[in-house]
Amino acid sequence: MRSSLILSRRDLDFLLHEWLDVESLVKRPRYAEHSRETFDAVLDLAEQIATEHFAPHNRTADENEPRMVDGRVVMVPEVKRALDVFVEAGLMAGEFDEEYGGLQLPHVVGQAVFAWFKAANVGTSAYPFLTMGNARLLLAHGSREQIDTYVRPEIEGRWFGTMALSEPQAGSSLADITTKAVPQDDGTYRLFGNKMWISGGDHELTENIVHLVLAKIPGGPPGVKGISLFIVPKVLVDADGSLGERNDVVLAGLNHKMGYRGTTNTLLNFGEGVHTPGGRPGAVGYLVGEPHRGLSYMFHMMNEARIGVGMGATVLGYTGYLHALDYARTRTQGRRAGAKAMAPTDAASPATPIVEHPDVRRMLLAAKSYAEGGLALGLYCARLVDEEQTAETADDRTRAHLLLDTLTPIAKAWPSQWGPVADDLAIQVHGGYGYTRDYPVEQFYRDNRLNPIHEGTNGIQALDLLGRKVVAQGGAGLRLLGETITATTARAAGTPWASFAADLDAAVARLGSVTATLWGPGDPDLALANASVYLEAAGHLVVAWLWLEQALACEGSTDAFAEGKRAAARYFWRWELPRTRVQFDLLESLDRTVLDTDQAWL
Repeated sequence: MRSSLILSRRDLDFLLHEWLDVESLVKRPRYAEHSRETFDAVLDLAEQIATEHFAPHNRTADENEPRMVDGRVVMVPEVKRALDVFVEAGLMAGEFDEEYGGLQLPHVVGQAVFAWFKAANVGTSAYPFLTMGNARLLLAHGSREQIDTYVRPEIEGRWFGTMALSEPQAGSSLADITTKAVPQDDGTYRLFGNKMWISGGDHELTENIVHLVLAKIPGGPPGVKGISLFIVPKVLVDADGSLGERNDVVLAGLNHKMGYRGTTNTLLNFGEGVHTPGGRPGAVGYLVGEPHRGLSYMFHMMNEARIGVGMGATVLGYTGYLHALDYARTRTQGRRAGAKAMAPTDAASPATPIVEHPDVRRMLLAAKSYAEGGLALGLYCARLVDEEQTAETADDRTRAHLLLDTLTPIAKAWPSQWGPVADDLAIQVHGGYGYTRDYPVEQFYRDNRLNPIHEGTNGIQALDLLGRKVVAQGGAGLRLLGETITATTARAAGTPWASFAADLDAAVARLGSVTATLWGPGDPDLALANASVYLEAAGHLVVAWLWLEQALACEGSTDAFAEGKRAAARYFWRWELPRTRVQFDLLESLDRTVLDTDQAWL
C-alpha cells in the first residue's frame, strides 16, 4: 500500500508514542477513559476523512475561490460536504469536555488529528479551526448563558465562529481600532465600524456565524486599555435558542489572497443600517467578561491560534516534502556523476531516479529537517498545554505555562518561515514541472506563504519574544528554556550525539549572553531593531534541541525510519545550527545599520 502523501503516520506515531509518551496521560482523571487504542482510532479516522473528503477538493477550491453574488458568498459545494463529514464524525468536539459532547482528547492528540486536515486542505480546515478557538475563548471567559447559547451550537458544528480584530486603517496596531460599542438600556451594545481580513467572516456553510469582535466603549481608557470584546452573531438568537432576525452585520467585500483561497476572507461592516434589529441600526453585541479587558481575552484565542498556525505551516511544508520525495523516486533524469560515461547514442544506459543525485538529496534532507523538526515543535508545545492544564502538581503546571509562554512566538514564527522554504525546495525538486499547476507543490507554497502574517506577523512575534518573553520575571522563561535544553544535552553524554550536545550547550550560553548584551545599553529601539534575527537564532536553537531529542529517542532502532531521523538530525546539526553563530555575532555587535538608516535613503 502506498504511503500517504498528506502526512507520515509513522512519524506521528513516533512523536506521540515513542517520544512524547502520550499514553501516560491516561493516568490523569481528565483522560482516564482513553487509551492508546482510542488515540490511534481517532488518528485513523482523521487520516481517512482527510484523504477521502478534504484532499480531493483542495485544488478545486483553489481554482474556484469564493465569490460574492448579490451580497452572499458562493463557493464550491465540496467544502460544505467535507465539513459535514468532519462534524458528523465528532471531530469538532474532540478536545472539549464531555459536558458539551466532547471526547476530552489531550490537546497534543487533538493537534495531531487536526494536522491531517490542515495538510490535506488548509482552506477548508480553517473554518473548524477558527470555530474551535472561538469556542475555547468563550468557555474560558464567557458567561454560562453565553456558553449555552453560542458554544454548544459551535461544538455541535451547527454554527461556525470567527475573531474580528483588524480594521482597514489599523492592521496589527489594535490600539488604533475605531469600531465603537454603544451601551443600551437592556444591557446589550450596538456596534458601529468596519473589520478587515476576517477569515470565515461570511458563508452559507452553517446556520449562523458567531463573530468575536474587538471594539471600544465610548468614554473608556485610550489605546489598548480601552478595548472590549463582544459576541456579535450574524443572526440574532431568540430566548429559546432559535434563530431570529438578521443582525446588522454586512458583507462588504471579499479579499482574494495568493493562498488559502478556499477560505472566505472578508471586509465586514457593523451598524451600516442595511439590517436594523428592532428597527434601529447598529449590530447587536454582547459583552464578554468585563469592559476594557477584551484584548487579554482575545489573546486566549490568539495564542492558541499562533501555535495552530505554526502547525499549519509545518504540515504544508511536510506534505510538500512528501510529494517531492515521491516525485524524486519516480522521475528519472540524467546519470550519477560517478557513473561510467556512456556514449550519447547508447540507449541501453538507463536514466537515474533524480533522488540519486546528491543535490536533490540535499534539498530533500533540508525539507525533511524543517518539516519533521517543525512537527516536533508543534506537538511538544501541544503537550505543554496538557501539562499546563492537567499536571499533578501546581509547580509542574506553572513550569509548563512559563515554558509554553516563552516558546509560543517561536512555535508560530519558526514554522511560518521554514515551512515555506520546505515547499520552495519541493518546487525545485520537481524542476520545471514544479512551477506549473500540473503538480500541487506550487499551491502548497502559495498557501504556506500566508502564514508569516497570520495571527501576528513574524516581526510581531520577534518583538514579543525579545521585548517580553525572555525578559519577563527577570528572565525566568529564558532560564527555564535553557535548563530544559541542557537536561537533554546531559542525557546525550556518552552517546554518538555528545558533540551535537556540546554545540547546543554553547549555543544556549550564547543566547543568554546575547540577550544580556542587547538589553545592556538600556535602549529598547536598539534592542528591538535586532528582534527578527534574535527570533531566527532562538528558533533554530530550539529546533536543533528537538532534533537531538528525536535522535536520542531513536537509539537502539536500526530500521530505515530511524536512520532517516538520524540523517536529518545530523543535517540540522551540521548545516543549520551553525547559522546561529553568525547571527549571535551580529547581535552581539549591537549593529545600528537598520536603526540608523533614514527612510529617505531607501
